[in-house]
Amino acid sequence: MSEHDTQPTGERDQQAQETHKETGEDLTQQDARQEDGAQVSTGSETAGVPEAAIPELVIISGMSGAGRSTAAKCLEDLGWFVVDNLPPALIPTMVELGARSQGNVARIAVVVDVRGRRFFDNLRESLAELDSRGVTRRIVFLESSDDALVRRFESVRRPHPLQGDGRIVDGIAAERQLLRELRGDADLVIDTSSLNVHELRAKMDAQFAGEEEPELRATVMSFGFKYGLPVDADLVVDMRFLPNPHWVPELRPFTGLNEEVSAYVFNQPGAKEFIDRYSELLQLIAAGYRREGKRYVTIAVGCTGGKHRSVATSEKLAARLASQGVETVVVHRDMGRE
Repeated sequence: MSEHDTQPTGERDQQAQETHKETGEDLTQQDARQEDGAQVSTGSETAGVPEAAIPELVIISGMSGAGRSTAAKCLEDLGWFVVDNLPPALIPTMVELGARSQGNVARIAVVVDVRGRRFFDNLRESLAELDSRGVTRRIVFLESSDDALVRRFESVRRPHPLQGDGRIVDGIAAERQLLRELRGDADLVIDTSSLNVHELRAKMDAQFAGEEEPELRATVMSFGFKYGLPVDADLVVDMRFLPNPHWVPELRPFTGLNEEVSAYVFNQPGAKEFIDRYSELLQLIAAGYRREGKRYVTIAVGCTGGKHRSVATSEKLAARLASQGVETVVVHRDMGRE
């Protein structure tokens, strides 16, 4: 697995300019590094929840190292509420909590790691309870060939969770036997033996994204070159080819948010043409990012101090992106530092 994955780490904070870059971890490196324990707090169940409020549920399970974490991250990017390593017995409680959220949690995905017979029995009991409530649920089962799983575990130098004192292949065989019945009950089985993370994302998108294109979020960030390049920039634009309003005494105190400064910048030769042509280029790039499953892009727009030209240009580019259907946030990193 030589391809890279996109790892969104949470909601984008406008001020922190959180990095959303592709990293070098493959399917197993992401799975193998997951910590034990469910990342959710639960409460007691409440009866009488209207049927319409019951959230949709997807249960992600399968072989260790087959890409469960990647599949979960994909659903999270699609707006699902994802809980990792949830004990099977707590799934009905999780659904109940979602139902009590008054529509704020409409879609829940849980990653279930079945490592013992008791866990499997609990899962069967939970599924039966969900069915009795009329919960819409799907089971997604991820699997890979023995050879692929061995290569992945060896690449991260970690043991299989069920191998004990034996070999990796022993753990794989034990887990495959344990999960055989669950695989038979799965609504969707994905073999990731020959898939990279992008291809797995594409399969998940095809199943769960609906007819809409995957959402792309952009941060357009103005900055000053004298303060350094933004570390999380995917694309960098240099606006220093335009005259600097800093040298116009009546404009110097203001920023690119000022109408007079913006008019000065875009009345310069080539300024409007640049916006038009670069916006067309961004439209092509955005379409490619969507096809590749990239969810976040940071466009850094720079000038000398990050006060005039870059600020005005960032506002223009953000408006163009928004008109193209891209969810856009504008951040002026260095405005006010002078």
